[in-house]
Amino acid sequence: MRFVTVRDLRTTPAKIWKSLPEEQELILTNNGKPIALITPLGESDLEETISAVRKARAQAAMQQMQLSSVNSSTYDMSMEEIDAEIASYRKERHK
Repeated sequence: MRFVTVRDLRTTPAKIWKSLPEEQELILTNNGKPIALITPLGESDLEETISAVRKARAQAAMQQMQLSSVNSSTYDMSMEEIDAEIASYRKERHK
């Protein structure tokens, strides 16, 4: 996995695009921090790739929510408590 800066992408885009098929994925960075994943796509696998990325993001979000639940001791809430929490949040949101 290769890291590419925003500046490199701006100044030498052809070189970066040419290396993409070989690298398979590049991490775009800004001020040393990763901001994007660049991966080659083809017309034949576009939908499958997008679906896989969305699925991976959803799984990561679920794992983060589960970890947060365990850390905040809310993992053992009953369904009634969960429903009450949701109702309370919705009521506050609509004010």
